[in-house]
Amino acid sequence: MLIIDAHEDLAWNIQTFNRDYTRSARETRLLEANTFIPRWNGDTLLGWDDYQKGEVAIVFSTLFAAPARRKMGEWDIECYHDPAGAQKLYRSQVDLYRQLTSDYPEKYQLINNKPDLYRIIKDWQNKPGNHPIGLVMLMEGAEGILYPSEVEDWWELGVRIIGPAWAGNAYCGGTAEPGGLTALGSELLECMAEIGMILDLSHMDEKAALQALDTYPKTIIASHANAKALLAGIDSNRHLSDLVIQRIIERNGVIGVVPFNVFLKAGWKYGDAQEEVTLDDVFAQMDHICQIAGDAKHTAIGSDFDGGFGKQSTPFEIDTIADLQKIANLLLMHGYSQADTELILGKNWLNLLSQNLPE
Repeated sequence: MLIIDAHEDLAWNIQTFNRDYTRSARETRLLEANTFIPRWNGDTLLGWDDYQKGEVAIVFSTLFAAPARRKMGEWDIECYHDPAGAQKLYRSQVDLYRQLTSDYPEKYQLINNKPDLYRIIKDWQNKPGNHPIGLVMLMEGAEGILYPSEVEDWWELGVRIIGPAWAGNAYCGGTAEPGGLTALGSELLECMAEIGMILDLSHMDEKAALQALDTYPKTIIASHANAKALLAGIDSNRHLSDLVIQRIIERNGVIGVVPFNVFLKAGWKYGDAQEEVTLDDVFAQMDHICQIAGDAKHTAIGSDFDGGFGKQSTPFEIDTIADLQKIANLLLMHGYSQADTELILGKNWLNLLSQNLPE
């Protein structure tokens, strides 16, 4: 079953740690074994060989940088002090993806439109051997957009999905920094709608997310977010309430579940036993969304792998991204049909992209 993963911070890792995702995860781990990188970001979960083994055909590859006030240490070099700095970093990440796909077209290819999408899927379905990974660019945090009218420029650069928030910013409240949509945020959504951008609610404060659900006329997703209802005791606006989940479902959106232990078990922290969290916890998140929806058309995978955590912070059954295929057996064991399992692993995202990418 082909997997589509809706969230990976590839460019951030390449620029911060000089990770080379044409290598396997094993090769990268060996190279980083005697460095501080595993302490800062964990052992990598990603590599081209691992995508092949796990049949991960498409990745939503992010443009991401953090505001300097959220800097995690001196090693955290992808940080900005103002929107102009954010724009510079995001543009450099666009250039990085273009260079990666230009230098290694047999390994990575950008997906800008439906023909690009269908070419990647056809390659995986019909051609034996290795396959290129399709990259759909997703902007995580819109602070690199200086003015809402610049959305069209980012569209021309290949960005197809925008999540207005990571932390709070001039557009809306975000993780740990609550607040609704600002007037500028409403203008941003209007510009996004005019051009047909997909809106990603991940990291948006609930007030802002509900406002967007009320007003944004185009497609809405949560690329990487888990259900708050299964995380009793966690007081964070990072997770989705059942109300927001229901509203996304009503808008025919899709929610990518994050296999990150901190987002799967309340109270788990780095250094705790990895065995305390299992793929059963990932299944529970997916099943929760399916039970609210009454079908399997609205949940999927948004791993966020290598996004500030690594192997040490995932369910113990996961060594690399290839192990996400284990979710298929778990879904089937719990009574999900083959067709529904295929939807959750990749077809929900595929259907959404098919409906929203330009011709």
